[in-house]
Amino acid sequence: MNKRLIPPEKGEVEEVALREALEERYLAYALSTIMNRALPDARDGLKPVHRRILYGMRMLRLDPNAAFKKSAKVVGDVMGNFHPHGDQAIYDALVRLAQDFSQRYPLVDGQGNFGNVDGDNAAAMRYTEARLTEVARLLLEGIDEDAVDFRPTYDGAGQEPVVLPAAFPNLLANGAQGIAVGMATAIPPHNVAELCDAALHLIDNPKGRTRTLLKWVKGPDFPVGGIIVDPPSVIAEAYNTGRGSFRVRARWHKEETGRGTYVVVVSEIPWLVQKSRLVEKLAELLNDKKLPLVADVRDESAEDIRLVIEPRSRTVDAELMMESLFKLSELESRVPLNMNVLVKGRIPMVLGLAEALREWLDHRRDVLLRRSKHRLGEIEHRLEVLGGYLIAYLNLDKVIKIIRTQDEPKPVLMKTFKLSDIQADAILNMRLRNLRRLEEMEIKAEDKALREERSKLKALIASPAQQWKTIAGQIKEIKEKFGAKTDLGKRRTSFAEAPEHDEAAIEEAMAVREPITVVVSDKGWIRALRGHVSDFKNVAFKAGDKLKFAFPSETTAKILIFGSNGRFYTIDAAKLPGGRGHGEPVRLFIDLDQAADVVAALPYQGGRQFLVASYGGNGFVVPESETLGTTRKGKQVLNLKAPDKAAAVTVVEGELVAAIGGNRKMVIFPLDQVPEMNRGRGVRLQRYKEKGLSDVKTFKAADGLTWIDTAGRSFTLTIKELANWRGNRGDAGRIRPDRFLTNNKFAAMNGGKENGEDGD
Repeated sequence: MNKRLIPPEKGEVEEVALREALEERYLAYALSTIMNRALPDARDGLKPVHRRILYGMRMLRLDPNAAFKKSAKVVGDVMGNFHPHGDQAIYDALVRLAQDFSQRYPLVDGQGNFGNVDGDNAAAMRYTEARLTEVARLLLEGIDEDAVDFRPTYDGAGQEPVVLPAAFPNLLANGAQGIAVGMATAIPPHNVAELCDAALHLIDNPKGRTRTLLKWVKGPDFPVGGIIVDPPSVIAEAYNTGRGSFRVRARWHKEETGRGTYVVVVSEIPWLVQKSRLVEKLAELLNDKKLPLVADVRDESAEDIRLVIEPRSRTVDAELMMESLFKLSELESRVPLNMNVLVKGRIPMVLGLAEALREWLDHRRDVLLRRSKHRLGEIEHRLEVLGGYLIAYLNLDKVIKIIRTQDEPKPVLMKTFKLSDIQADAILNMRLRNLRRLEEMEIKAEDKALREERSKLKALIASPAQQWKTIAGQIKEIKEKFGAKTDLGKRRTSFAEAPEHDEAAIEEAMAVREPITVVVSDKGWIRALRGHVSDFKNVAFKAGDKLKFAFPSETTAKILIFGSNGRFYTIDAAKLPGGRGHGEPVRLFIDLDQAADVVAALPYQGGRQFLVASYGGNGFVVPESETLGTTRKGKQVLNLKAPDKAAAVTVVEGELVAAIGGNRKMVIFPLDQVPEMNRGRGVRLQRYKEKGLSDVKTFKAADGLTWIDTAGRSFTLTIKELANWRGNRGDAGRIRPDRFLTNNKFAAMNGGKENGEDGD
């Protein structure tokens, strides 16, 4: 410490220039704030208070599988042993580590009321309980093996870690927020599986640049979801410089309420936005008449967020209404990025994505080397002890005689058998009951195993390539444990382009809702007929073309197109050409591959579920909201591997599934055997030796299975009559029932008999 900062002895007076005194004292305060309070360490992503909480909980043995302990106990121990500050400040930090809506990967497993997304405070520390999570265990892993440096605690009575071993990329995975003196940090959370992929690339390519890593790290992944609407170029620039921001929007969907009316339901809000404050702001805007398109806002949230926004009239365009809300409220917010961190625990620096990951990787290498050397020292010590044990075993009677007859047996043993000090102590400290286990074979077996381990450790310490290979293996384990297939690891925040509305779009949004009939031809031409049409005999098509799909809808609706490439595409019904001509090719509205075909077309309603299936017989249930695409490129839902293709989609309307193949065999099984997914390949619905799936349908057991032939006649089999076709998912099934359509479909296509050729 600067001598000028030490107060003079009592009675002495020392004159100091005010400017110099202020500069020195303010600099000391600023450095203390930066180093010990506000900025996280680049290696473990933690501030001192968080590090002390985790270490204090470990000292209390609050492992993930241990019993919970009162938060007051944790706070008291941390305050008394490591962090001499206010107990409420420590508890607030602990609470945030436990909030799954604040932390992407919580470090504390809390039991009790730890607050909520509304902004309500946690219960008092005497009521809540806590323990460490698996992520926190990874951060602390190896701390007893000389993995990191320790320093004296504030009172010199104990030791605390300078940094944690950090087997988890916590800085970027959980992010950090802090305000220091003259600088601040703001790092949003990210998906750890993506970070692991980027880190593995950096191991293979040490000079890898941030722009290359964006192949894996697309952007932040917030614990509460939301949609990032920044273009990729803006995201890339932010990660490259370490400074920027992200536009995050609430996730919403429409729910039809009957008679042409609807409401908008917001299911995810931006990160760090308090829902109660957001609702209050919306209510203020509504009362101030700044939302002319909105009639009412209601908070119907339970465990999940559900904000209901009612439009002024049925003619209001939902997207236009939401755009006005995004501009005026926190339904859209900017999340800043300022990767200002302490490099090596000492130097504040703004890092790019690649530099931040490199700091973590270098730290992991230091930890690996330190742990390896620590283990090597333990092995050397144990080998020395085993050497002494072997001598004692081979000369047991003589050793016992020396111990019984000599006043000071240690020097005699050392001189007689040429033992080291450690070996002599080990023999003298050995219990009598262990003599029966001192068998030569056991000693030699342990000696051999330790020597082999020592050789491997020496090879590891001497080989940087082997060190990085070991670290890569550890990172792959983390990716597996927190991968996209896990509930905690799957990405929650998605990406989209913000729609642009001009005057024409506003006029179109305010258009009157009118009934239409959407018609899609066999060759992929689409149009909208006025009104709801049921007789298509007079509807003309191009030469060689015919009707494929037709269904009623409205001008303000969205039309879903399911392609054989497994993608769902969305078209605004208002943009469809009229019914006077033959329409226009559907590829003018969406980017459908030339090799792909239209499998199905249907109106978007919201709230439904679809069963999608491929020709190979794989399928799964997907929420309708997850099929809504925001761009011409559509949304990949059914993953396919060539030459497989999407074959069928049906609305889920019962608890049973009927699948029929081109081989004329049909099987019926429970719907609960089919998983619900947002995207994937699915599971096997029906097994085939030849050909593939033709059609699927869901139905209620009480209603039976119904199909309609080309003449419009309906046939129904009861659940008892269907007994021969009942089975399990993946069965081959039995030959279809009598009077079933020869094209192996559950309903004749709208085109009539020409669509009913035999599919056998």
